[in-house]
Amino acid sequence: MSISPSLFDRRFSLFDPFHSFFSDNSDLFGISTNAEIDWKETKHAHVFQVDLPGLSKNDVKLELHERRVLEITGERNEVEQAEKDEKWHCKERTTGKFTRRFRLPENAKIDEIKATMENGVLTVTVPKDEEVKKPKERAVEINGDDDHQRSPKGLGRFVCCKA
Repeated sequence: MSISPSLFDRRFSLFDPFHSFFSDNSDLFGISTNAEIDWKETKHAHVFQVDLPGLSKNDVKLELHERRVLEITGERNEVEQAEKDEKWHCKERTTGKFTRRFRLPENAKIDEIKATMENGVLTVTVPKDEEVKKPKERAVEINGDDDHQRSPKGLGRFVCCKA
């Protein structure tokens, strides 16, 4: 598998700020991103549900970076080693570190984030503001020298050619 995601991979969108950047479940440092996550938006909150079977709340870390990046990290250790007279025929459960990061929307109330862990499912609830604060619109004055007439610049001086 490639380290970087394919631009043609329908699971990856260059413009989706919520998607994990690496599509092969690991990043350049070998940290797995294979924690499966559902994210839904309700009328009052953003709700993340993360499947983490076999882990407890002590195995998972939830942090907020740069005031709006939610990071979920943890480590799943190998539970059972094969004895010297035993042989594994199938071993599909993943082990190792995992991390997922999400940029929260502007309307997220980051000071009110709550998380619970039940039956191997981490649920993170991020309340949101009812109204989205829109930036104020204002006119911007253009300064310049109106006294001197200059030759027109910009696209008028370029010649287009047909291919």
